[in-house]
Amino acid sequence: MNRLRTILFQLLFFGISVPMVLLAPLAALIGTRALQRYGNLWIALLRWSMRHVAGIETRIEGTIPPGPVLFAAKHQSIFEPLELARLLDAPAVVMKKELTRIPVWGWCARRYGVIAVDRKASAKALRGMMREAQAALAGGRSVMIFPEGTRVAPGEAPRLQSGFAGLYRMLGLPVVPVAVQSGHVWPRNGPMRPGVVTMRFGEPIPPGLPRPEIEARVHAGINVFETAGPPEA
Repeated sequence: MNRLRTILFQLLFFGISVPMVLLAPLAALIGTRALQRYGNLWIALLRWSMRHVAGIETRIEGTIPPGPVLFAAKHQSIFEPLELARLLDAPAVVMKKELTRIPVWGWCARRYGVIAVDRKASAKALRGMMREAQAALAGGRSVMIFPEGTRVAPGEAPRLQSGFAGLYRMLGLPVVPVAVQSGHVWPRNGPMRPGVVTMRFGEPIPPGLPRPEIEARVHAGINVFETAGPPEA
């Protein structure tokens, strides 16, 4: 049954995403805000499919503060980038630069206002990243980063990537850690399963803390579920 759900969802996912991505440049030509609204429509359609086909629900714990702030989230599946973009009203997402080279999608992502990170971390790359982040803040948007750098399986808690502390220092924003339980319903490999994804928004952490302290507090905040055992059904 789970494999059937997964196949049906994948058909809907690509059936919705391909035409919407191909048409996205038309929205981008109107303006950034129009593209953001178009992106929200795409996410809303995918969210409907996740709920009614895959059987995935969302449970929010904690309070989502008004922005702009720096959201630092756990990353276990494709679910949370989509759901957080919806919940946080189109934040500027920090993503690896390679993704912005995807034809059509990459150009639209740039117009949407993502913050592209060059893993070589040269001085020029860091200055470019800061310009993009400052542009997002000037527009009243929050910034979202997955500080562990990539998707990890439930129970794993790798060290934060070095770029997080630099971004925290340069932006001077409060940080809100976001713990996520999504890998059990949308694993990296294997079929999707119906269930509840819990997202826990922690208390804002003030700017200006030393690097060891901010990294330790964010790491603890995004990994509160990792030692708590399997999520409830």
